[in-house]
Amino acid sequence: MFVLFFLIWIIFNGQFTLEIAAFGIIIAALIYWFICKFLDYKPRNDLILCKRFFLLLHYVFVLVVEILKANGAVFRMIYSAKYCIEPAVVHFNTTLHSTFARVLLANSITLTPGTITVSLKDDEYIVHCLDKELAQGIDSSIFVKLLERIESVN
Repeated sequence: MFVLFFLIWIIFNGQFTLEIAAFGIIIAALIYWFICKFLDYKPRNDLILCKRFFLLLHYVFVLVVEILKANGAVFRMIYSAKYCIEPAVVHFNTTLHSTFARVLLANSITLTPGTITVSLKDDEYIVHCLDKELAQGIDSSIFVKLLERIESVN
């Protein structure tokens, strides 16, 4: 987090000099001390974030790929004269522990074309799918597996 504060300082200044870097280190240190002291932030959170960073980056990559695949599937459904669309509402529970992971899953489902998270309460999801084919395996999707892997990192 300290490095992030320092980088933001440098970016906002628009140039890099020794004086700007020295003040940036001092300011970043003061802000980092403040959030640790008064906002209940722990340096351990930085370590966990560093460990999870590449997994989160992988998750974003998979999300983009799944969005592109779903775009193609929805496009074929809509423009196929032979295909009869049968909407479905799916209820499922997940084993995700953190609120962050649950909300990220709900948003990922909504971002994927053809599916919308209607409700999320505790660990129960209600998802509307454009077609019952899109509903298959939604409770054990790659999103759920990746989020469980991210949560397991401590």
